[in-house]
Amino acid sequence: MAGNAGPKRQDTRKFVENLSGAGKCIAVLTSGGDAQGMNAAVRAVVRMGIYVGAKVYFIHEGYQGMVDGGDNIKEATWESVSSMLQVGGTVIGSARCKEFRTHEGRLKAAHNLVQRGITNLCVIGGDGSLTGANLFREEWSGLLNELLEQGLINEEAVSSNSVLHIVGMVGSIDNDFCGTDMTIGTDSALHRIIEVVDAIMTTAQSHQRTFVLEVMGRHCGYLALVSALACGADWVFIPEMPPDDGWEDNMCQKLSENRADKKRLNIIIVAEGAIDSHNKAITPDYIKDLVVRCLGFDTRVTILGHVQRGGTPSAFDRILASRMGVEAVLALLEASTETPACVVSLVGNQAVRLPLMECVQMTQEVQKAMDEKKFDEAVRLRGRSFENNLSTYRLLSYRKLDSELPNGEEEEAGDEEQCHSSFNVAVMNVGAPAAGMNAAVRSAVRVGITEGHKMFAVNDGFEGFAKGQIKEIKWGDVGGWTGQGGSLLGTKRTLPAKHLAKIAEQMRIHNINALLVIGGFEAFESLLELYEARAHHEEFCVPMCILPATISNNVPGTDHSLGADTSLNAIVETCDRIKQSASGTKRRVFIIETMGGYCGYLATVGGLAAGADTVYIYEETFDIRDLQANVEHLTQKMKTSIQRGLVLRNENCNENFTTDFIYQLYSEEGRGVFDCRKNILGHMQQGGAPSPFDRNFGTKVAAKAMQWITRMLKESYKGGKVFTNAEDTACLLGMRRRAMVFQPVAQLREETDFEHRIPKEQWWLKLRPLMKILAKYKTFYDVSDAGQLEHVTRVRPKDFQPSV
Repeated sequence: MAGNAGPKRQDTRKFVENLSGAGKCIAVLTSGGDAQGMNAAVRAVVRMGIYVGAKVYFIHEGYQGMVDGGDNIKEATWESVSSMLQVGGTVIGSARCKEFRTHEGRLKAAHNLVQRGITNLCVIGGDGSLTGANLFREEWSGLLNELLEQGLINEEAVSSNSVLHIVGMVGSIDNDFCGTDMTIGTDSALHRIIEVVDAIMTTAQSHQRTFVLEVMGRHCGYLALVSALACGADWVFIPEMPPDDGWEDNMCQKLSENRADKKRLNIIIVAEGAIDSHNKAITPDYIKDLVVRCLGFDTRVTILGHVQRGGTPSAFDRILASRMGVEAVLALLEASTETPACVVSLVGNQAVRLPLMECVQMTQEVQKAMDEKKFDEAVRLRGRSFENNLSTYRLLSYRKLDSELPNGEEEEAGDEEQCHSSFNVAVMNVGAPAAGMNAAVRSAVRVGITEGHKMFAVNDGFEGFAKGQIKEIKWGDVGGWTGQGGSLLGTKRTLPAKHLAKIAEQMRIHNINALLVIGGFEAFESLLELYEARAHHEEFCVPMCILPATISNNVPGTDHSLGADTSLNAIVETCDRIKQSASGTKRRVFIIETMGGYCGYLATVGGLAAGADTVYIYEETFDIRDLQANVEHLTQKMKTSIQRGLVLRNENCNENFTTDFIYQLYSEEGRGVFDCRKNILGHMQQGGAPSPFDRNFGTKVAAKAMQWITRMLKESYKGGKVFTNAEDTACLLGMRRRAMVFQPVAQLREETDFEHRIPKEQWWLKLRPLMKILAKYKTFYDVSDAGQLEHVTRVRPKDFQPSV
């Protein structure tokens, strides 16, 4: 792998090199319903286990395989998990096992594990599977004594296998497990849903049709809710939010208003477990008959079914599952006799361990609250992420009519309270286009209108601003924008410094009271320039906010930028196809160049998701010796059954070691062992329809930004006008670990490397050792940074309810 492991940390840190798995046996199984990404988790467990010196076993067919034993429990090798990353479902199989629910079944399972010395178990499944694992753990000593009494094992076996350690990972497309932001498979399921919705929209528009889609979610409405946000659905039905009596008339009225506005299609999304306030099921057929009877609209029903479970896992699910799998092995290595069973969860951008049964208990409390019709309590227990999704949907689903908006004549009459609630807000895109920008603009416009503001669209960035390319944008103007890629407003990289006077004049002409900028590093620099220009131009003394939107993910103040997820999926999809092209051609290495400027995020995270052997980035220096070592590593790999290699290179990682240079070096040094091919992905990484994550992320952050702008406007409105020069009224809204935070751009200046257009500290660099380990490189892996092991027994699920 390129470069060294970086500067040495303090000796107080714990590194994976100090955690030996020698003499330990780890088994991994998948249980319950399958979910995309399970294979990535299995792969990570196997490779991390082998890396630390443990013996790792597959348990095929879930708990049924554990009970049946025999060939269902096989030792895994490094090569046996090759080519698993891009495969959906679970390669080692899953089954629902009634026998394991019985004491006799668990006794058989214990015997099969003891025979192989397996005392460490990784279970990938839902809450039922994890609850069963914990029961098995609690009964373990008793089961061993029974086996001893029956003469099936001896005293030595009892002594050497006295404790069973359990670590869980949640694989469920429903995202219905408390304590984690996302479960393995959820993001991929959303991809399948949105792919169908995008396809349906074209035929629906052609015929002016209404489509009713049923998605999975018997007990949890997450898929339906986020799908509704991601596609701009007209109505959504979920178990946690039964509609009030009279919903039929309200829904039909809304559909009728949309059609009157010349909207050619209506989308209604229904979770399979949707109910009304009287606990009566709401079915797609009932909704279809209602729309046809009351409105006469041509209406169709589509039930997605198991297509949501299928297909290739998304980049997000591969990364999530890989991180969880590695963390699960670390948890097993550190487990003691007193350590409770834990579940590996995602909190913000960190993998953490939580007490398994506390998470299971909270998950069960959600269902209990719903059974008792305490739906507000159920939503709260689902976590802050679910609550935010629901509140954003409600915000965007209410359309203020023209009669409800402030009247211009009343404003001129001098009613201060009237003026105080209505302002002019401009929204614009700056920098390179990024998927999700249009979803953010749509959300900002509609939330702004709901807040009572008049919204203005600025075309072509600050160039268009200076030229007066500004016009009012209304509710209907942004219809259908959520799924559009690129920037419909138009965007330029031009910074405002050269046009400050003209921009100030346009702000004065249009009486712009606040500015929302959606863009990348140029947007950050632009807001800094406007903030600094406040001393000379009073027009810039208004609330201003940036939403980071760039595929490079190189904006300071945020862990994640809008558009990066879509780009990662494009990279991973291309890498999958390139790797597949080698399936009939042995011993081939592919060298792929990604975008990102000087930021290695796309290359690193894309490499982790695609299973790259080596990734070269600017942030981690490398020299010719590293290149030679990487070639030798691939040469050794070609002697195994895995006879292909994947190398990713960030476009600006080194001015001398270009993609052509690396290609020629590998070709020459690998002559006779492997041949090489190169591919520069280019602007395909910027194009395409936004991913579900970027649609949802853009929608929510824009809504949050507009609410902040409204608050700032009211606070800075004095003497009949808006005026503020406070540092905290020119902010960037970014995701920091697990919270959305407004940070003054003036303060972020110190965190920025302006020469290379990157933050001085980047969280994702901690993923590089993980990527190297999974590619079989020896490296340091900082356990305390990666998994927050000190939180194993102290963290409570309620403390980790995600904010976004």
